[in-house]
Amino acid sequence: MVKDVARRFELIVFDWDGTLMDSAAAIVRAIQAASADLGLPVPTDARARHVIGLGLSDALRHAVPELPETDYPQMVERYRHHYLSSDRELTLFDGTVELISDLHDRGFLLAVATGKSRNGLDRALGFSGLGRYFHATRCADECFSKPHPAMLHELMDELGVMAESCLMIGDTTHDLLMAKNAGVAGLAVSFGAHPVDQLEAEAPLACVHTPTELRAWLAANA
Repeated sequence: MVKDVARRFELIVFDWDGTLMDSAAAIVRAIQAASADLGLPVPTDARARHVIGLGLSDALRHAVPELPETDYPQMVERYRHHYLSSDRELTLFDGTVELISDLHDRGFLLAVATGKSRNGLDRALGFSGLGRYFHATRCADECFSKPHPAMLHELMDELGVMAESCLMIGDTTHDLLMAKNAGVAGLAVSFGAHPVDQLEAEAPLACVHTPTELRAWLAANA
C-alpha cells in the first residue's frame, strides 16, 4: 500500500447511483413503469431524476405525489420488480474500478452513502466487484435519508474521522446538501442525475464532468 505523506482528506465517501454506477436512467424507467402499473400519472424524466439518491419512500412521495400512502408497499414492489429485472446489466462508469482501487491503495478510507436499500447495495457491491474496497457503507433503510446528515455522521464515527477530513462525492443536490448539513466538503459530478446548474448552486468544491476529470481532481486535491 502506498500511503500519501500529506493530504487534505482521510475519508472519501461516494454516492452510488449516478456517481459510481451508470444507473440513473434505469431508476427513472423503473419509477415510470411502476407508476404505469398502478394506473398513476407517469412522472417526467426530469421529475423522476430529481429524486434519485433519496430513500425509496421519500423518492416515491416526491416523484408520484398522487400515490396514496396505503399503496406505497405495492408501488415499492413494482419499482423493485422493474429495477431488479435488469440491474445486473448496469455498468460502472468507465474508469471507476481503477479510481477506487487507486484510492484504496493510496491509503484513503473509502465509504458509500446511498439512497439504495441494504439489500440493493450489497447486491450491487457484489456484482460490480467493488465491495472489497470500501471500509464502511450506509443505506437509506438503515438511518435517515439524504439530505439528513446521519449517514455521514455515522460513517465518520465508525471510522474515527473528523468532518474536516471527510469528502462527500455525489451527482445530486441531495448529496451536496447532506455534506453541508454534516459540515463536510462536497464534490459534484455532473454525469449522473442532476443538471450542472442545480449542482453548482450548492457551491461544491468543484463540479467535474467526466470520470476522468474526477480522478484527476482527486489526484490533485485530495
